[in-house]
Amino acid sequence: MKKQAFNPYLPSYEYVPDGEPRVFGDRVYVYGSHDKFGGEGFCEGDYVCWSAPVEDLGDWRYEGVIYPTSRDPMNPDGKMKLFAPDAVQGPDGRYYLYYSLNGSTVVSVAVCDTPAGDFQFHGYVQRPDGTPYGSKEGDASSFDPGVLVDGNRVYLYTGFAPGPGWLYDLLSKSRRRMEGAYCMELEPDMITVRREPVVIAPSVWSEAGTGFEGHAFFEASSIRKIGALYYFVYSSILSHELCYAVSRFPDRDFRFGGTLVSIGDLGLNGNQEAVNYTGNTHGGMVEIMGQWYIFYHRQTNKQCCARQGCAEPISILPDGSIPQAEVTSCGLNGGPLSGTGHYEARIACNLGFREPSFGYLAVREPDTRHPYFTQSGSDREDSPDQYIANMADGAWCGFKYFAFSGQTHLTVTTRGTGSGVFAVSTGRKEPPFAHIPIAPSADWAASEAIFPALQGTLPLFFTFQGEGAMDFASFSLE
Repeated sequence: MKKQAFNPYLPSYEYVPDGEPRVFGDRVYVYGSHDKFGGEGFCEGDYVCWSAPVEDLGDWRYEGVIYPTSRDPMNPDGKMKLFAPDAVQGPDGRYYLYYSLNGSTVVSVAVCDTPAGDFQFHGYVQRPDGTPYGSKEGDASSFDPGVLVDGNRVYLYTGFAPGPGWLYDLLSKSRRRMEGAYCMELEPDMITVRREPVVIAPSVWSEAGTGFEGHAFFEASSIRKIGALYYFVYSSILSHELCYAVSRFPDRDFRFGGTLVSIGDLGLNGNQEAVNYTGNTHGGMVEIMGQWYIFYHRQTNKQCCARQGCAEPISILPDGSIPQAEVTSCGLNGGPLSGTGHYEARIACNLGFREPSFGYLAVREPDTRHPYFTQSGSDREDSPDQYIANMADGAWCGFKYFAFSGQTHLTVTTRGTGSGVFAVSTGRKEPPFAHIPIAPSADWAASEAIFPALQGTLPLFFTFQGEGAMDFASFSLE
């Protein structure tokens, strides 16, 4: 029997952002960077890989460490960080992993005979004379590589183009080109530059008159070929969204397509009110059993750098356009979750306080009003104990969607100083259909309510009303 699939799709203790999904054989593999719970910065861990059968996207398997940080010759002490990678199968049948190290100006390449490692260092993307591309003044900024194997032709996409501010001022001193997103063609050897980079999507500095206005390229290059069209996916200057551009050519004539997903659902059906705390995001598209998905990530633990992977189904319309996806709790499930069952609060797809909050900075100290996802224990403790912390008066969380067929009983598990009620509704601004009494408790305690039978596909929203604050672990529906 297939397992239900949730967002985030990996176990609660795993933090793999920047996910690039790839189908090899009968499994889908996710290649991403590796954050640490409670870490001090982005991408502090070794590369790990997770995979799932294409016919059961709730059954993820840990493939282990596929490439340690210290394996790159530039990083023997492991102090540099492995940023967002991509992996493809080359014309020779082997699997190639492309990545960049923080502080490096080049793209590194590793290779393996199997998709789940153990990858070995192969070299640096280089010019025909052996000079690593990115080592010369005036080379394009190499960051977040995405790779496309198109028959016997190989294309590398990269770039980093921040807007005005200290980061741009700092990086501009390195004399790197930051005009937008770049595409360069490689030789079939997967490592030698065949054609120098060209700009395929503009930065905020050159967006005027291009059609990319307001959604210029920032980072997170990803590429897919679908039929006769090339889809370039990237994180825009807004950072909380993944956008796409489309062309009939891999290296030119890309036009802006739209937003694929925003982690705050900003822009969805004209919405300008964030339904989540927003931060950066990164991911790619994949087709699994005839259905296309967009992978992305969310933030947790009051940090910008404790990120977890999520995914949503997308639809490619006959004209090639892709409507923006809604963030949900059931992204890879193939439909709504069962209206009967036990669910962890960590699968909430909407989270906020009374006023809309833009940015992960909203949940940092000293502002203690906001709820946030966190866990007990230290990084990579294999226990399903992630929960929503600090649900104070006015804090709310939403779960989308469930297939109800007459359920009337709801139990929640909470702890903390909270004293009041959980108002439960089928929409953040809908009237409650149940009120669950919440009493202070130092340990996890269950509270329940009976309500009129629910029917159809509906979301569930929980809003705390009362004194103090509580942690929210899970709920059960009967």
